[in-house]
Amino acid sequence: MNLYEQRASNIRRTWMLVFGFLIVVIAVGYAISWYYGDPFILYVAVILAVGTNFYAYWNSDKLVLSLNHARLASREEFFDFYTVTENLSIIAGLPKPKLYVIDDPAPNAFATGRDETHAVVCATTGLLAMLSRPELEGVIAHELSHIKNRDILLMTIAVVLAGFAAIVANIFIRMSFWGGGHSDNKQGNAILMVLAVVGIVLAPIAAKLIQLAVSRRREFLADASGTLLTRYPEGLASALQKIGGYAAPMKSANTATAHLFISSPFGTTSKGPSGWIEKLFSTHPPIPDRIKALLAPQA
Repeated sequence: MNLYEQRASNIRRTWMLVFGFLIVVIAVGYAISWYYGDPFILYVAVILAVGTNFYAYWNSDKLVLSLNHARLASREEFFDFYTVTENLSIIAGLPKPKLYVIDDPAPNAFATGRDETHAVVCATTGLLAMLSRPELEGVIAHELSHIKNRDILLMTIAVVLAGFAAIVANIFIRMSFWGGGHSDNKQGNAILMVLAVVGIVLAPIAAKLIQLAVSRRREFLADASGTLLTRYPEGLASALQKIGGYAAPMKSANTATAHLFISSPFGTTSKGPSGWIEKLFSTHPPIPDRIKALLAPQA
């Protein structure tokens, strides 16, 4: 499969995963409404989830930059970072995003913001010091592709849906301590009641797994799209090899923003996750798989 085919395939698979999110949320809402015989608790959960994530949507860039202790990058100090981003933004037809850096020796980078005109690209000082200019171009093209492909908006939707499922399940568990569900439902079908409880409790886990799967697919898509900008897949492949070979974690690594980075901020090796369980809970696809896709012969 060449890069063009991979890009189209990843888009289709990603939207299928988002549709899976909707099924999880609808199932949780229905189960709780049936269990209690009263939809009021569902309305409260919706208001809470929408309110929390509405705030996160408008302030996502500020929150992410603050969590990772990023600072504004000056053109004088990071000339290559600026000029590479300016050139590739013109090629991609995007406004130049704001540029930030994180003082950390671990090589990594991410893009954030709610749309093309409010976008941010952030890189660690370790990445900027380690990569050659062609490698840096590959990484920046990858991050600009996240912006161009509206990945930031898509991941915001994924966070909203995962957060919704978690909040609803948490409210259900707390309410259970104050008494069971509707008496008619209890007496009607005990098996359905047990299935409803199990489904509600497991829904946040299912939602989180889907969110991680969406993140992994978007990384493949950004790799492919970034290569279409630079026309030099070897640059990004070489950069990923260097990033994957750095085993130490970032000083400010946290689970809330891990999926935004080009590679896991918790430290990795070039081999990537090995077991299927480790891969299932990973925020990123294995680096060898990404490099293989980048260097595959093009039709």
